Amino acid sequence: MGKIFYIMGKSASGKDRIYSLLAAHKELNLKTLILYTTRPIRVGEQDGKNYYFVDDGKLEEFRKNGNLIEERAYHTVYGIWTYFTADDGQVNLADSDYLGIGTLESFKKMRKYYGEDAVCPVYVQVEDGERLSRALNREREQENPRYEEMCRRFIADQSDFSEENILNAGIEKRFQNINLDDCVKEIANYIKSVQ
Repeated sequence: MGKIFYIMGKSASGKDRIYSLLAAHKELNLKTLILYTTRPIRVGEQDGKNYYFVDDGKLEEFRKNGNLIEERAYHTVYGIWTYFTADDGQVNLADSDYLGIGTLESFKKMRKYYGEDAVCPVYVQVEDGERLSRALNREREQENPRYEEMCRRFIADQSDFSEENILNAGIEKRFQNINLDDCVKEIANYIKSVQ
């Protein structure tokens, strides 16, 4: 039976970059699980690659059809942005292993939906000062920087990813993203050991 390797971590911990590098890692042969979001697309992102960028109508359609696995709504300074996972035919655990990305809450709901043995946590950590620096640099690259939202996310992550919440989610192993290449190599070795 296949597995879903689920990447999590606070904002600006490098999750998206690590996800991209692991997805491109030929030896791992992972299919990507693309999430949905109603937030605006960022510079450099591609619809259907980073996320499926949709409107609230599409979210409601999945909800109405009973295909919504999990959803998270964030009350941002720009309105409500929703991230969600839908059972849209992307996942067939009988045939493949997958790579996903999300939050602790979405991880728990994915485990409930697919089974505890099928969803493996990949928790990425970065020292808070470094994370804040990375987040600021990323926001500066945007056509319309959203500094207020960046700060809101940084603060919200402190409680969302509290030590208690991490332990309650059953996460024991953590990957330090001090050096990106080393971190990706360590995660790849972990994935190979579990596949």
